[in-house]
Amino acid sequence: MEFHNAFRVFRSYNYRLFFTGQLISRIGMWMQRTAVIWIIYTMTDSVLMVGLATFAEQFPSFLLSPVGGITADRYNRYRVLMVTQVTSALQAVALTVAYHMGYHSLELLLSLSLVLGIANAFDIPARQAMVNEIVEDKKDLPSAIAMNSSVNNLTRLIGPALAGIVLAKYGATICFFSNAVSFIAVIVCLTLMKYSHRSPDRIKKNVWAEFREGWQYTKRQSEIRQTLLLAASVSLLVSTYNTLQPHFAKNIFSGDASTYGYITAATGMGALVSTLYIASQQSNRLLKKILLHNLFILGAGLILMSFVRIEGLYLVMSFICGFGTMSVVPICNTIVQTTSDPRVRGRVLGFFAMATLGTLPLGSLLIGWITEYIPAEHTQFIQGCICLVIAGSFAHFLRKPPPLPDIPPEEDRHSLSV
Repeated sequence: MEFHNAFRVFRSYNYRLFFTGQLISRIGMWMQRTAVIWIIYTMTDSVLMVGLATFAEQFPSFLLSPVGGITADRYNRYRVLMVTQVTSALQAVALTVAYHMGYHSLELLLSLSLVLGIANAFDIPARQAMVNEIVEDKKDLPSAIAMNSSVNNLTRLIGPALAGIVLAKYGATICFFSNAVSFIAVIVCLTLMKYSHRSPDRIKKNVWAEFREGWQYTKRQSEIRQTLLLAASVSLLVSTYNTLQPHFAKNIFSGDASTYGYITAATGMGALVSTLYIASQQSNRLLKKILLHNLFILGAGLILMSFVRIEGLYLVMSFICGFGTMSVVPICNTIVQTTSDPRVRGRVLGFFAMATLGTLPLGSLLIGWITEYIPAEHTQFIQGCICLVIAGSFAHFLRKPPPLPDIPPEEDRHSLSV
């Protein structure tokens, strides 16, 4: 393993622009998300309400990502991405103006989070499928997918740390304004890309037929089906442990917004190292074994972290758990993208978004509801145990290397609308 391999994808001009725009934009997004969560927790002192905020932003991905996947297969992905970015920018501007004018209600925060979630439901399938098209050398695709995940992890490190400082010194309005401004960068970078604006050359069926076609394809492919089941299990039952972080920051360590920012940043640092490690792999043949090891690390880490009462040690454990958690999405994403047929890839990625980002809000609500009845520390302990059970259940699958990409035989291709 050599870490310089993680950066080989930056030989692509289009990918450099794509990565830069997403990096700047998602720093702003994490600043806004951190501010919203902290405001809601300080207003309500309820982990359940934090879960509801996550639900409002991410549940649209569960409902609408399959439609977003159909849209990504039907229409030009570049234009779809531009529309979603402009929509997200307008949402950020509306939140900035409303909050600055004194509208600090919980309903406002949840409503605008819902708007952002709807935009993301169409953005994610198009953005992830577009990575496959803008990387010229397909040998760099696993690196590109992992580096794409590293954007979220790096910004998860930078954004919350900045938000903690800005919240403490200047207030939430500046966090929201920073997010609004950050969308200028991604729109400029998309405009500068040398990308074909041609719409997909395929026969458009009705939406239900295309949904059924993508669903049947996903069910037939054992590798994709099991990958989505694994990703959904971890996202629903384990990855939502970060819903408990405001509780630890405020009630266990008697901290403020900056304490919460440091915890989130430590988690993001672990996640960033994890994705760089994955991107540095010269072959994707070992990725499933890496995921298996990381799931055991995550399960053990959550169990140990539930007993920690020293802030510095908790930050170390947050790093370890972040390392384990964030390998799930890029590795599963790589498996899905490299084994799916290009003609249905947008729809398959829509189901992938549904299995990951779509189940996170349900898990956040579940974790918030459980903590109404048992201590948050006990909830985190249970999540660690569940993670170990999931790792053991999928151990046989994860020990097998992924197959070669599946391409339908000639007689079946008419069903995939070339």
